[in-house]
Amino acid sequence: MKRLFFGGVHPNYNKEMSTQEPSLQVITPKQVIIPMQQHIGVPCLPLVKVGDKVLRGQKVGDNEGMCVPVHASVSGTVVAVEERPHPTLGSCMAVVIENDFQDSAVPTPAPTTRDEKLNALREGGIVGMGGAAFPGNVKALTAMGKVEIMIANACECEPYITADDTLLRTSAQQVLEGMMILGELVEAERLVLAVEDNKVQAIETIRSLNEKYPKIELKVLPTRYPQGAEKQLVQAITGRQIPPRQLPISVGCAVFNVSTFATIFRILHYGYPLTQRIVTVSGEAIAEPQNFVVRIGTPFRDIIEVAGGLNDKTERVINGGPMMGVAQDNLDVPVVKATNSILCLLKDQNGAAENPVCLRCGKCVNVCPMHLQPLYLYRFANAGRLEELERLNLVDCMECGSCAFTCPGKLPLVEVFRKGKKMMKEASAK
Repeated sequence: MKRLFFGGVHPNYNKEMSTQEPSLQVITPKQVIIPMQQHIGVPCLPLVKVGDKVLRGQKVGDNEGMCVPVHASVSGTVVAVEERPHPTLGSCMAVVIENDFQDSAVPTPAPTTRDEKLNALREGGIVGMGGAAFPGNVKALTAMGKVEIMIANACECEPYITADDTLLRTSAQQVLEGMMILGELVEAERLVLAVEDNKVQAIETIRSLNEKYPKIELKVLPTRYPQGAEKQLVQAITGRQIPPRQLPISVGCAVFNVSTFATIFRILHYGYPLTQRIVTVSGEAIAEPQNFVVRIGTPFRDIIEVAGGLNDKTERVINGGPMMGVAQDNLDVPVVKATNSILCLLKDQNGAAENPVCLRCGKCVNVCPMHLQPLYLYRFANAGRLEELERLNLVDCMECGSCAFTCPGKLPLVEVFRKGKKMMKEASAK
């Protein structure tokens, strides 16, 4: 099979577990926790106080600089403004809202002019919903007039996760409409929707809409992890390689997740800000794996309960997938804008070695999609040799976990790389 990008692996995908349920159940919790940090950039500052009545879609946090607002995902009463657990940051200032179950919403007129639409993306709280959570309005502004190819990323290459697949099977037209709208805003010459070939029903759904959206090219790619990463996807679609420490715009491309496009459509067409998303709940430790429509701020505990609860032998619950996700020690953490999966695993899975040893087999080098040398990065990170980590471009590591997946010595490679990046960041700050 032709390799469209360097490296990569083929884990067991286990996606059939969460695609058996035909309908999407909407979860509306008694209480939501809205973190002030749900994007890359400046955290929001709370705009409400305890006792305030809020409507669904009302801004409850915002700030200046590279920041997008956060909104109430239910109507109700603010009962706390305080530090709360966060699925990736540990903890974060948050606004806690008691749901009145009226779902009263803020009326928002749909924008018409280009400036109004760009401002609406920001005011609607749009971020990259594939995991990066980069402010969508900033990405759109940066791409305007500079992008030849705009790519909709539907690869969803990580095991278990089927949120984007479900979106395409149920609401493909929203994705395609969002692509057309944003493509016109950024003046892209080509619009490409990329999907891996293991999403058969989604591909059929998109093809059935081809005549209505002739400007959108469908590219079906062979399944391989981590094809959904920006640099690998750009290379697979265009053959262009993004230079180290550069972004897709450096080669005339812009990549947005398909969930981001669907949200853009809802913001610009209906005036709905980002207050909910599709979340996959899967893994051998969950009773009823499926996809849900979840209000932003819903605690993991509530979602797991609706999915039938956890097995008694559950070892870990992960925000995200098994390759790049973050294990949780508290099920009271809320769903944030970038949460696409809650993965529940049993004790006999993903076990770490008691005494990990590097065998110097070189397998990690062969599968690294960024052309890095994980075995040397591991040694230098453990030794605190920051100048070597800089020379070997540790910052280019996207923590995809391909190296750890293939390592016969079971080295905690990604964990050590994260520590190495933290050391480099602290040294740079000093």
